[in-house]
Amino acid sequence: MVPHGEGSEEAMVVQDENRKPISSILIVIAMQTEAMPVVNKFQLEEDLDPVFPKGVPWVRYHGIYKDLHINLVWPGKDLTLGVDSVGTISASLVTYAAIQALQPDLIINAGTAGGFKVKGACISDVFLVSDVAFHDRRIPIPVFDLYGVGLRQSFSTPNLLKELNLKAGKLSTGDSLDMSPQDEKSIVANDATVKDMEGAAVAYVADLFKVPAIFIKAVTDIVDGDKPTPEEFLQNLAAVTAALDLAVAQVVDFISGKCLSEL
Repeated sequence: MVPHGEGSEEAMVVQDENRKPISSILIVIAMQTEAMPVVNKFQLEEDLDPVFPKGVPWVRYHGIYKDLHINLVWPGKDLTLGVDSVGTISASLVTYAAIQALQPDLIINAGTAGGFKVKGACISDVFLVSDVAFHDRRIPIPVFDLYGVGLRQSFSTPNLLKELNLKAGKLSTGDSLDMSPQDEKSIVANDATVKDMEGAAVAYVADLFKVPAIFIKAVTDIVDGDKPTPEEFLQNLAAVTAALDLAVAQVVDFISGKCLSEL
């Protein structure tokens, strides 16, 4: 996700890739409610001949917008319970399969998140994430502890951040909507402004394949606020999804016609 050191053959390949116009983007979104406004915005069509293995619930929408081929994937509904397949496992799997099948130039992981007022987050704020890490993979053994945190940097996009006037912050990921005292300590250690249930998993897979990835997160609930997280999340989901949709549209517009190095 971050270019390797200069001088190596791999670094030269990365530099060449960074100078080519971006032609294919992959948008990874966890929930149908978050995905459909983006699908409608860009008039994407559902894939009727799925590129994914038979039997999985993963859904792909695709289309052309300006000079970009857009693929949007979400993990679909749980086959047993019928709810959105949120969390790190589903996010990892669908991201892996989508990279293999679609070979994107850039990944955008967009979604809602909890925010921390102590770090300046407010409801409907949209953050362009600088760093991602896990907060619930605690392995208190030297080096394994760092592996558990899994800190990764998103692809650097200073021009995008400045042009769209988005807020910047660090993201912490875990598989629970609520926050245990142990999670809280890890989130503080991660210096996170927002927390979600997918970002660090997407970052891990993107890094495996050296696909640049950026993360756009809109705040639905204030984790260190007065309202219970589930109640505040559901109350604000529709309105915040609209803010997320607008931000994603602005990001895609900015990306169109540019090289990675221009972001």
